[in-house]
Amino acid sequence: MNTLHRKLLRELWQLKGQMASIALVVATGIMTVLTMRGSYDTLVQAQQSYYAQTRFADAWAPLKRAPNSLRERIQAIPGVANVDTRVSFLATLDLPGLDAPAQARLVSLPEQRRPEINDIRIRSGRYLAPGAASEVLISSKFADARALKPGDTLRAIINGRARTLDIVGIAISPEHTYAVPPGALYPDDKRYGVLWMGRKVLGPAYDMDGAFNEAVLTLSPDANPQAVLSRIDTLLDPYGGLGAYLRKDQASHLILQGELDSNKVMGTVVPAVFLGVAAFLLNLVLTRLIATQRGEIAVLKAFGYRSREVAIHYLLFAMAAVAFGAAIGAVAGTLLGSAYVNLYGAYFDFPQLDYQLSPLLLAIATAITVVAAAAGALLAVRRAALLPPAEAMRPEPPASFKPGWLERSGLTRPLPSSARMVLRNVQRKPLQALLSSLGVSFSVAILIIGLAMFDGVQWMMDLQFRVIQREDLSVSFDEPRTVAVTYDFYNLPGVTRVEAYRLAPARLRSGHFEKEIAIQGLAPDGRLRRIVSASGGEQPLPAEGLVLSAILARQLHLAVGDQVDVAFLEGQRRRMQLPVAGIVDDLLGVSATMNRDALQRAIGGPVMVSGAYLSVAADALPQLERTLKAAPAVAGVASPSTMLASFEKQMDDSLFIAVGFLLGFACVIAVAVIYNGARISLSERGRELASLRVMGFRRSEAAMLLLGEQALITLMAIPIGWLLGYGLSYAVVAALQTDTYRIPLVVHAPTYLLAAAIVVAAAVASGALVRRRINRLDLIAVLKTRE
Repeated sequence: MNTLHRKLLRELWQLKGQMASIALVVATGIMTVLTMRGSYDTLVQAQQSYYAQTRFADAWAPLKRAPNSLRERIQAIPGVANVDTRVSFLATLDLPGLDAPAQARLVSLPEQRRPEINDIRIRSGRYLAPGAASEVLISSKFADARALKPGDTLRAIINGRARTLDIVGIAISPEHTYAVPPGALYPDDKRYGVLWMGRKVLGPAYDMDGAFNEAVLTLSPDANPQAVLSRIDTLLDPYGGLGAYLRKDQASHLILQGELDSNKVMGTVVPAVFLGVAAFLLNLVLTRLIATQRGEIAVLKAFGYRSREVAIHYLLFAMAAVAFGAAIGAVAGTLLGSAYVNLYGAYFDFPQLDYQLSPLLLAIATAITVVAAAAGALLAVRRAALLPPAEAMRPEPPASFKPGWLERSGLTRPLPSSARMVLRNVQRKPLQALLSSLGVSFSVAILIIGLAMFDGVQWMMDLQFRVIQREDLSVSFDEPRTVAVTYDFYNLPGVTRVEAYRLAPARLRSGHFEKEIAIQGLAPDGRLRRIVSASGGEQPLPAEGLVLSAILARQLHLAVGDQVDVAFLEGQRRRMQLPVAGIVDDLLGVSATMNRDALQRAIGGPVMVSGAYLSVAADALPQLERTLKAAPAVAGVASPSTMLASFEKQMDDSLFIAVGFLLGFACVIAVAVIYNGARISLSERGRELASLRVMGFRRSEAAMLLLGEQALITLMAIPIGWLLGYGLSYAVVAALQTDTYRIPLVVHAPTYLLAAAIVVAAAVASGALVRRRINRLDLIAVLKTRE
């Protein structure tokens, strides 16, 4: 080991506190990348592998009823690689211990072979036996939530008849990776599941013997998807086709892809911010740290060491901190990434979901920090190494002590001398003070990003489940019913208000843009369900025309006053032009709403409703749910409070934990930056402080000069951090917009104050550590001059 290496080890030990804090900054940046970006890569790989292994469909074509012979004609459409037909229905489940009716999606399976498209994976039990009339496979999440296992039974209402089903297996399917009830955005595993039955059993049960009501297909690589869908719609139109759609619009895939897109943003933008901040801070700290060793560099050169050797020595000094931080970041990032991926496994059914550390990702993250550290180190070393040894060994010439503009203005005259000294020192090195403030301000900004997510989600939940959805229960029918059915609700105990609604599937077209969606018709005088924008303002329900979600209007390139081509996919299947009467910037899902009476006129035929919103006395809710459970026409009962609980649980388990990571990382960066800044300032001004002590200044007065400067830098950083945080939050929120939910940019005043308080607390803690070093300052050693 040569002399420089021994010097390196000795100084690393002497500066272990600062090196540890720099390593933590590096570790935080790398950990963020591996946790968030690594989990995204893992999820995408699991999704693609799952889809490929199960031959996940590229398109779906639901319809009323068609003979099996139609399958050959679908197969003959150019661009269709393979097609499979099946029977699929919603059924009501009678579950013990549950007052409200539960729902299940029943899907047929071939009995002699496995599905050619959308195959299932059996987790326990076995596949269906051919001809077994009561055997059923159930979805994994539903089984877990209801503690069901092979050998248990289920009671279901299938086509109006109660049947007892024997569970023979637990399975998962790629089209139900994220199983949500119809029309919902969040799972309700205790009240919704997927059941698979034999085709020869389920078909006759629904009067589908020799027929099907859904086709699934894969496309050839050279297919034109829209052209294929158009040909399928034309072919299925006489059979009650409800509009074919691609995988991107399939409910489970849509939500999963939305979550992946959000994760990609969080896993790319946020780590990029962290890594960029870490690189900036690393550069800043190392530049100042090595600049304090100007004398040592000159001595090395005077003893004959060449500039290249000195540069490598200090480069190793920086790389030691980076290597230590990279090792911590790799281990911690892998552990946190595994935990983060496991959270997704609680909501998304994948056959296998194991976090894999990507060497490429680790190499890229480490390379960025290495470049930043090397730049900081070499910049400082180069400046000192270019000086002749004799000149470099002399202390730096004192800076100009002439009064600055602040002192000349007279504003500092009433201040005590110590405060004027702090202000003068900051004013004498404005660039250094600005960069230090900028470093601290990034900590404030990162805290603002994390806390703003809490504010936005809380705002979204309050708006959706307390302002928009004001009903106590939402009842949906198994099929559209005459409006007279809703009058029966008034006879039920506890019901104080009933507002019927209508859902009509339709295809909206504007130029070459089109979107299939269920248009919702609300009561003209409705009070239980309203149209409310993200800002909380109510959008009046127009007498005619559609009110579209802002995101849907953007997809169709529509504005208020435009005409949109609407083709209804049920009833008389009318097609007409409807005006866009309003656009609302809502937060959940994608919607098209209109006056219920106007919608009924557009559809034609008798007045029908799809369900009703009920206002119910609180003490009558349990009894009412039991009553609705026995009603044959009721397909589902939902309550906003239940949905809110499900939503909050998911947010608690995913977004809030991710935000918790961000807050923890931000605190580490805040402490590291402030502590390093104070320690380097102590190194730079140790002689000055010792001189003041010898002149009679007390320890507290000497400490005040140094810590006052750090306090001023921290205070300057807070408003800068607020502005940076707001801007970065805007970018993150804008990038997080998906079809399933949009988090609004809401930053409450307490968020700014809390972010500032955390940074101030970090500054106080760092100041206390530095104060101990000032108290133990060896005055004689410090005052020894090098001349």
